[in-house]
Amino acid sequence: MVFTSRVGVYICHCGINIAATVDVAAVAEFAAGLPGVVVARHYTYMCSDPGQVLIKNDIAELNLNRVVVASCSPLMHEPTFRATVADAGLNPYCYEMANIREQCSWVHPGGSITTLKAMQLVASAVAKATHLEPLEIRQVPVTPAALVIGGGFAGLQASLDIAEAGFQVTLVERSSQLGGHAAQLYRTFPTLESVVDLLNPVICQVKEHPRIAVMTETEVTEVGGYVGNFKVKVRRGEEVTELLVGTILVATGYEVFDAHCKPELGYGVYPQVITTLDFERLAAEGIQVNGRQPQRVVFIQCVGSRDQSLGNPYCSRVCCMVTAKQARLVRQTLPESEVSVFYMDVRAFGKNFEEFYDLTREEGVIYRRGNPSEIIRRGERVVVRAEDTLLGEPVEVEADLVVLAVGMTPRADTDAVAGLLKLARSADGFFLEAHPKLRPVDTAMAGLFLAGCCQGPKDISETISQARAAACAALIPLMRGQVPVEAATSYVDEELCAGCGQCAQVCAFSALALHPLRGVMTVNPVLCQGCGACAAACPSGAINVHHFTFEQFIAQIDALVDGEFLPMPVSLSEDVIVRA
Repeated sequence: MVFTSRVGVYICHCGINIAATVDVAAVAEFAAGLPGVVVARHYTYMCSDPGQVLIKNDIAELNLNRVVVASCSPLMHEPTFRATVADAGLNPYCYEMANIREQCSWVHPGGSITTLKAMQLVASAVAKATHLEPLEIRQVPVTPAALVIGGGFAGLQASLDIAEAGFQVTLVERSSQLGGHAAQLYRTFPTLESVVDLLNPVICQVKEHPRIAVMTETEVTEVGGYVGNFKVKVRRGEEVTELLVGTILVATGYEVFDAHCKPELGYGVYPQVITTLDFERLAAEGIQVNGRQPQRVVFIQCVGSRDQSLGNPYCSRVCCMVTAKQARLVRQTLPESEVSVFYMDVRAFGKNFEEFYDLTREEGVIYRRGNPSEIIRRGERVVVRAEDTLLGEPVEVEADLVVLAVGMTPRADTDAVAGLLKLARSADGFFLEAHPKLRPVDTAMAGLFLAGCCQGPKDISETISQARAAACAALIPLMRGQVPVEAATSYVDEELCAGCGQCAQVCAFSALALHPLRGVMTVNPVLCQGCGACAAACPSGAINVHHFTFEQFIAQIDALVDGEFLPMPVSLSEDVIVRA
């Protein structure tokens, strides 16, 4: 029996996001004339409930077997429309999306050329849709346990949330103590609460929780398996233990910028020059330098952050408020002291941060916008040489104590952890989330989640928020008991495969392996994420990807190149064109 495509095409206005620059009615008329198209409609918001009802009704009434929606990016609404066609009884992989918002209306001015490009994108999507094949979505069982890597605030909170939901948690920490860098802090901002009073109860809850196994002085050495069924080996001393977990949460934290990398500031040379982390210990013990209370204190912000010369162009986010907090502590402990702050810009972005910054200045802390160039010794004091960028002149400030506001940097072992867990890293070196807006705690690896400063600089409240979000994300597969496996995965034509192994070398997910008997490459469909790197690397063309086959790509290219069906756009008043 010959298969006949019956395609429905739906053009979204996206309010005015698309309709302001694309003649959507003309695109609908054009789509109606494409081979295999039975109906073409345009609607204000196709992702809305009424828009989805249009699709469902047409599938039922017009016997559609393929659906194309031309709207925004697949990342935004592909799951929405797949669910829509599935509700109407159509296989969700019989749906294709054309991005005429990000790839067309948002990047081109209004006019016939923009509409023509939208037509090309629709024609390409329809051509692929006629070659789509139904795919089976499979489910795999989930081991009801989680692994949390890192025992700082993020790891502690995430462990508690997962355990409180009723699942077993193993918390692995490299050092001998829990708490991470937070354990080295004296007070927090903007409330000046004792960090120990905040941290210790959390540590006690974790240690005493019946569903949390704490393993300190332990490292993760090997990670295998896939979402729902990870096999993890951890080492403590010479002793190796294998863990079976369903999800993994990474909360490995950060390192403080090494101020020795800025030798002009004299850290490690002059005892009067310390870092903000050093000051936390100093404040807890009583603020003294060489046995005396300092009368002149200078803070220098952005040391190791926003510095292109060091390769750290990013803002560490916490430094401005840490400086404000410590400057207030100096004024409160030593009310006769003179306190000044050299800054580039003050970023008080959080709740009550601006008010805290204002109170700091009201208590007598002087903020000077300037870039310190060096610190030199003068008698028993040091001198900060800087340019006051507001006054436009050089200045020298004598000080008994200089505090460098050092930023956050990725841990030294980030490369090793990234390789072990197959995690991507952003340009600043921290672990990369799947999407900064829509999936901020997910990674490209299904079942692996990020929390805390391993993903980027943040303060305690942000760390706790992200940890709880990551715990919620990690709980979803655990509570469902099974996870869907992506159907759009690679497959091997064994008649063409030479078993050279080039595909395995480029696979980031370790999804390919050589069959020991047949001598050909095989794909683990649970590990495969359908990225297509193996198909591109295969010298014999033996690998293809479901839903992104060579045949489908060629059909799309032909539709773009031939231009056989492309007219110049015209304006129409009808909102639907139906062809029997």
